[in-house]
Amino acid sequence: MGRADKSQGKKGGRIRRLFTWKKLLGTFFVGCLLLMGAFYAIYLMVPVPQANAQATMQSNVYKYADGKILARTGEINREIVGLDKIPLEVQRAFVAAENKTFYKDNGIDIKGTLRGAVNTVTGKGKQGGSTITQQYVKNYYLDQDQTVTRKLREMVIALKVDQQMKKPEILAGYMNTSYYGRSAYGIQAAAQSYYGVDAGKLNVAQGAYLASLLQAPNQYDWTAATATGKKLVEERWNYTLDNMVEEGWLDATTRAGLKFPAPQKAKPAPGMEGQRGYLVEAANQELVRQGIPEEDIKAGGWTITLNIDEKKQKALVKAVERQLEAKLDRKGDKKDATVQAGATSVDPKTGAVVAMYGGVGATEHWTSNATRRDYQPASTFKPLVLASALDNKSDTQDGRRIGLGTIYDGTSKRKVVGSTIPFNPENEDNRSYGPVTVQKATNSSINSVYAQMIVDVGAGNTKKTALDLGMKDGADFGETPAMSLGTMGASTWDMAGVYATLDNHGVKVTPTIVKSAEHRDRKADTVKSIGSQVISREAADTVTKAMTGVVRSGSGTRAAGDYAAAGKTGTSENNRSAWFVGYTPELVTAVGLFGEDTKGNQVTLTNTINEGRANGGRTPAQIWGDYTGAALGGGSDAQFDLETDGSSGDSVAPDPTSTPTGEAPTTTPPPTTGTTGPTPPPTSTATTPPQPTDTITVPPPPTTTTDPVPPTIDPPDPGGDDTGEGGAVRPPR
Repeated sequence: MGRADKSQGKKGGRIRRLFTWKKLLGTFFVGCLLLMGAFYAIYLMVPVPQANAQATMQSNVYKYADGKILARTGEINREIVGLDKIPLEVQRAFVAAENKTFYKDNGIDIKGTLRGAVNTVTGKGKQGGSTITQQYVKNYYLDQDQTVTRKLREMVIALKVDQQMKKPEILAGYMNTSYYGRSAYGIQAAAQSYYGVDAGKLNVAQGAYLASLLQAPNQYDWTAATATGKKLVEERWNYTLDNMVEEGWLDATTRAGLKFPAPQKAKPAPGMEGQRGYLVEAANQELVRQGIPEEDIKAGGWTITLNIDEKKQKALVKAVERQLEAKLDRKGDKKDATVQAGATSVDPKTGAVVAMYGGVGATEHWTSNATRRDYQPASTFKPLVLASALDNKSDTQDGRRIGLGTIYDGTSKRKVVGSTIPFNPENEDNRSYGPVTVQKATNSSINSVYAQMIVDVGAGNTKKTALDLGMKDGADFGETPAMSLGTMGASTWDMAGVYATLDNHGVKVTPTIVKSAEHRDRKADTVKSIGSQVISREAADTVTKAMTGVVRSGSGTRAAGDYAAAGKTGTSENNRSAWFVGYTPELVTAVGLFGEDTKGNQVTLTNTINEGRANGGRTPAQIWGDYTGAALGGGSDAQFDLETDGSSGDSVAPDPTSTPTGEAPTTTPPPTTGTTGPTPPPTSTATTPPQPTDTITVPPPPTTTTDPVPPTIDPPDPGGDDTGEGGAVRPPR
């Protein structure tokens, strides 16, 4: 063995002697003792504090855009009840949902807490793994800050509280201090808000829902939740009950017979009469979406300035009162009482929500008609189909580029061509138009034309365009030809944002109601309201050009005034909703009427505000025109600055009034720009205008060996004047 080998051997021996298993084990134990000693020192140093600020909540101040006070909130909706007033099975439901080992543990979950601390440090979101004792400590003694220091204090105080208080006292404190949404603090307020009963009258199914709700009060409120939120809370409800069975707290047979207990609709907090409650709630929900915990907002201390312009807000309320409420007898006529109105008005250059109408009053009808998404937008969706066609440079079935001058067959109940899903929608009053330009089809809201257009564009492409423009909850979109008639759910808030993006030349506009939100020690981030270019300017401006025709000479003439305007009417299936969404260069406003009975069911608007159909071109357009004129100071000289694709549909083929419904009319349409080419083949769904000396023939659709199942559609109601509108139909199943 050489010197080098001997040297290496000596070094290796020294390393092995230095890192023997005994020394390593000893080091480990010494480290543990040091950590335990440090924790014990912290334990001695950290006292159980007084109740936190939430126990004496401050008010929030809400202001108009100019700084004038709109509202103050701050009364705590809480009534402390003893555990003896809460059914045992309800108590156990909370334990099963949050902390099955509650009755056995020492108040902390070290593994869960460490996991939560790591998540906090690494920015992975809210910490988790807290015991009921820890959550009570957080609610009562600490704050909602998500920091490692606060989490460590929570653990120490939880250990002390577990030693100083009995488990029933801790559980009662937890159930009475937790926030359940709807401004309800504590189990008693929650029981009243969600089920209209005292806590002592709750059953196990209801208790399991309230226990499940604590994980995400805003997201899990059944009456306002999205489809995803409902799915998640129902899964947690089932998880809670299954845990009760596992722990022997609930009989398996009883559990199998339980049904999900849908709660009642929310009722407003005191002092939120008129539009104030709607505006305050919209601001709060926007802050929640920006990452401010709802319980933090409700704890108070915020000064929240809204984008609401007081003069425009008053003008919108007056427009609804003049054009709708003054014509209804809500107390004496049950049908009139079913009419609900909602509206959202947005500045397209900033995204600011400058006015909003949520309903007759927040204390009378708590659900905001401005932000609800449970009604169909109907034909106000058609411009989005056109926008997608233009942005994607789509062609008709015979290869012609789609523009405002493209000719389509406007025959009522015409079967769409090129789709695997049968669809043959009826135009309003079953009226057939024969060959019409896209401009004419937009003016008159011709269902058969737009049903074919969405097939030409592709329902998937149209859905993407709609989501890019600002529509929400893509899961609600059925990618079928029926989507062209607006069969998804949408709110006036959503549609105002979509149309604002069109008004803003295709640059994304996200409506925002919060101008600023400040607490004494922090500020909330506000919504980035102006985004990127989501469709081409040419496509957006061409759609604007098309919709100016709707106001000028189409179904939206009642919205016309001393201003340049573009807009679209909409009337949904069975006349359950009626819309007008439109804009000037300075202002975008969506107005909707909704039929709703006292139980919250959707009902028809027919024979309510007027005899026959309550079309979008009637009262909604009148409200829109009344408000827009007032909001613009009586009128405006501003004009649209449009860069279109050059196509034009101003000259349209005459209506084939003498042609029997369903037959292929033969007419001689005048020339239009933007589409050229030979006469299409017999399988064409659309044609481009030939020279004036030519004759165009639009043949009937190709025959099939089996008759498709017709879509569900209600016959048009008499008295409608929204020419071509037709009820939006649900997709074939």
